[in-house]
Amino acid sequence: MSAGEAILQVKGLRCSIAGQQVVEDVSFEVPATGITAVLGRNGVGKTSTLRGILGLIQRRGTVTLAGERIDGLPTHRIVRRGVGYVPEDREVFAKLTVAENLALAERQKNPRRELVAELFPDLVARRDQAAGTLSGGQQQMVSVARALINDNRLLLVDEPTKGLAPKIVTEVASALELASRTVPILLVEQNLDVVRRLADDAIVIAGGRVVHAGKARDILDDDDLTRRLLGVHAEAAA
Repeated sequence: MSAGEAILQVKGLRCSIAGQQVVEDVSFEVPATGITAVLGRNGVGKTSTLRGILGLIQRRGTVTLAGERIDGLPTHRIVRRGVGYVPEDREVFAKLTVAENLALAERQKNPRRELVAELFPDLVARRDQAAGTLSGGQQQMVSVARALINDNRLLLVDEPTKGLAPKIVTEVASALELASRTVPILLVEQNLDVVRRLADDAIVIAGGRVVHAGKARDILDDDDLTRRLLGVHAEAAA
């Protein structure tokens, strides 16, 4: 697949939770390289969009991965087709060790353990520690590592720096930057400094719909756009 092609196409995505519509009509494409950021104020449907793509919530619309329709597939079959997922709020298996959390995520004969060890050496030192006893930042590392341990065609990453100390934010951002050299990433992220560092493209969601799409820098460098769409000034995103 060439850099100019889209790895993911989403058309007319509508999602609901317990009968309540949370994504109204979302359409966008994710290029086959780099990082595409999903931006927007709290509660506009960013996380629900990722969950809808994966089939974790009720959905309608068309979702195409590398030219293949996946919107009719259950979540486990979408994952097997090469879609990695880093959920919001980590969702590690608290009573299992770090090593056991990673082992459960492995779905290929030769998992990328060396890459994970290189990116997160602290996890190697804590491989026998229960994940629930780790700090929030360390748990986020486990969550990211579970996605990176497999060869994926696409990563969906939801709020990876949420609530983390600045040092851990930098480490997680560095890991995603390295990962993006080999796999495209769809990233939901509120930290605009991280978006500025990582993202090539961006879409903005408001009211469950895509209201803007373009280069991430073009959005973040435009004070009118950032104020109108994100509620902040461009200077705050610099």
